[in-house]
Amino acid sequence: MSDRSGGAVPGTGRFWGFIALMLALMVLFVGLGTWQVERLGEKERLIADVAARMDLPPTELPPASEWAAFDADAWNFRPVKLAGTWLPARTVLVFTSLADQRGKYGGPGYWVLTPLQLASGGTVFINRGFVPQESSAAYVAGGVLDPGLASLTGIARASEETGSFTPQPDTARRIEWVRNTARLARLAGPVPEPVAPIYVDLPSLGAGVLPQGGETVLSFPNNHLGYAITWYGFAVLVPFLLFFWARRQRRTPSPGL
Repeated sequence: MSDRSGGAVPGTGRFWGFIALMLALMVLFVGLGTWQVERLGEKERLIADVAARMDLPPTELPPASEWAAFDADAWNFRPVKLAGTWLPARTVLVFTSLADQRGKYGGPGYWVLTPLQLASGGTVFINRGFVPQESSAAYVAGGVLDPGLASLTGIARASEETGSFTPQPDTARRIEWVRNTARLARLAGPVPEPVAPIYVDLPSLGAGVLPQGGETVLSFPNNHLGYAITWYGFAVLVPFLLFFWARRQRRTPSPGL
């Protein structure tokens, strides 16, 4: 039974069904808030872990023979040192739009990724830094780069994931859209196998020097506390709304009275 205004009459199934629905929503809101609190803890641990890794002294990568079982996530943001020979003709440009840059240049442009053939075997792609679109033509074949032996220190980064919406590479212009080492190797052409599941970001070579290194992003979005407060706020609001709704239903006269 319902009243003339369309509300539920106390004691009917519709009345108690609506209360059950609202209580279920309250439980859902509490669950979502708790999940965001857990995600907040995970994000804070990640930030602390990255900060601790960044303070480690540079270390050499495991030998190429161990890369099949290499845990790229465990090496992500870890300082590394490596030595090898540049392969500048195999350079690949990866499109980006650099915001909040540390150096002079920003906006649309490319990461310059050049493979380095390690002295110990295998290949690691080196992210030499950012170049604006108007300067990119000079770096299609590596730019001005000594193809000889190089000793480098940089920040290891895990290969970026691809998805169903990731565009295919522009093979004619040797342009990629993600820093995925497997895709980079295919676009670069023949490079010594195996290819490391990480790439390495180089530091800045100086103010205004291209490619502009030192652009490794060390900040992580962390909005989980705000989300948790929002969901818990909804959960707290439900009982008050339900109380006033139920009181209004009791005061509404039934039809025929």
